[in-house]
Amino acid sequence: MILRGVFWGALGSLAWTHAGYPLAAAAAARLRRRSVGKADVTPPVTVVVAAWNEEAVIERRLRNLLELDYPGEELELVVASDASTDRTDEIVERVAAEDPRVRLVRCPRGGKVAAQDLAVRGASGEVVAFSDANATWAPDALRKLVRNFADPDVAYVMGQLRLQSGEGDNREGAYWRYEVWLRAQESKLGSVTGGYGSIYAVRRGDYLEVDPRFGHDLAFPYRMVQRGRRAVYEPEALAFEKPSRDQEDEFRRKVRMFEHCFAIALEGSMLRGLPPGYLVQMLSHRALRYASGVLHLALLATTLALASRGGVYRLSLTGHAGFAVLTGLGRARAPVPGAALAYYYVLVTWATVVALRNYLRTGVPAVWEKAAGTR
Repeated sequence: MILRGVFWGALGSLAWTHAGYPLAAAAAARLRRRSVGKADVTPPVTVVVAAWNEEAVIERRLRNLLELDYPGEELELVVASDASTDRTDEIVERVAAEDPRVRLVRCPRGGKVAAQDLAVRGASGEVVAFSDANATWAPDALRKLVRNFADPDVAYVMGQLRLQSGEGDNREGAYWRYEVWLRAQESKLGSVTGGYGSIYAVRRGDYLEVDPRFGHDLAFPYRMVQRGRRAVYEPEALAFEKPSRDQEDEFRRKVRMFEHCFAIALEGSMLRGLPPGYLVQMLSHRALRYASGVLHLALLATTLALASRGGVYRLSLTGHAGFAVLTGLGRARAPVPGAALAYYYVLVTWATVVALRNYLRTGVPAVWEKAAGTR
């Protein structure tokens, strides 16, 4: 009885988080869409770029931001250098000497969030926008982003990140298109459950200094909702980045990311004080997704234990075996349809298990490392 309960619980949870919830969210968004009151507003904006040893890309990032289609007198650019030891600071100072809108803030090594906090404390803008050093924005991205702040309920806006074609075999792009679509459905319902560092903005009065281990991507959306505010998605505000070069590079990046996910899920009061509908979203899209590796292990263990009973358990065993073969072909780079995506899925799912182990053993550092191949 216990084994059957674990089997069906794990199977149902995985089916719900990966397929049932996205379909339900899309259906609900069509039935009860909550619109955002947008207008072509141009408040003073400070764009913060947190940087650690970004000499290869930081000038490109600043030139891109200086060319935005946004009133120049309303734009301030701040690079928060997290104790960079390369030529990052030198390059920023050279650009700042050419354009007074650019400013360098030197920070003690404390991680991305600590650098962002220090930059925001001295920011002059009514809105604070953030970008990764390796991203580029479309010319109208900032204008499209801040128009959402015409709605007084909106505190946080994320744009759309489009992954450019990488040099390796990473299949992050296919998964990312699915993720972006799902966040669009969540925004239509009221608020997204997570963001990313490439392009987002917050009203200065709504900015929160969170635990540096948590990060803005995971903490800001639900913290805004806890305060009765909205965190929305703006699909027309475009940013572009290169993905990690290879599947294995992406695995290492995902392990680091999920370590922070477990810290915020277990220590960050992630599920407290939320409206019922948004609580379902957080459980479905965040909690169950973080637990997917453990759920898969439970499903495999109970499948092996129950396979002798035949029926659905034997079918599950056959499915596991077939997927393992497809994954092996993907690892071998065989030109078989779906093989590379299967391998990507297994790597990302296994990353949740490795991340949980690391979190329980050593905790999570606040400082960060750049992903290989993304610069």
